[in-house]
Amino acid sequence: MRPIYLFCCWHRFFSALDADVFEACFLSWIKSTQQRTHGEVVSIDGKTMRGSRNQACETATHIVSAWANKNELILGQIKVDEKSNEITAILKLLDALLLES
Repeated sequence: MRPIYLFCCWHRFFSALDADVFEACFLSWIKSTQQRTHGEVVSIDGKTMRGSRNQACETATHIVSAWANKNELILGQIKVDEKSNEITAILKLLDALLLES
């Protein structure tokens, strides 16, 4: 019996997903499970995804994440456009999160 966690199985599974629908469902689930806190610190961090650069890509993939410290979960992530910088991605991420100041 072959293990279900083989790379090819997960690759086919995630390739078949509609990214926009998945994002909407994921955000809905996160909103239902997170504890609403006032004055919570949300940390913003940019990272380069390990292994994202291959022969076809000249640049590696960069993402920006928002981390809720009190809930200990990532509220959202967004890919940084190739011809852009992290600041524009951070603004898009904050708009999507609907945070209150």
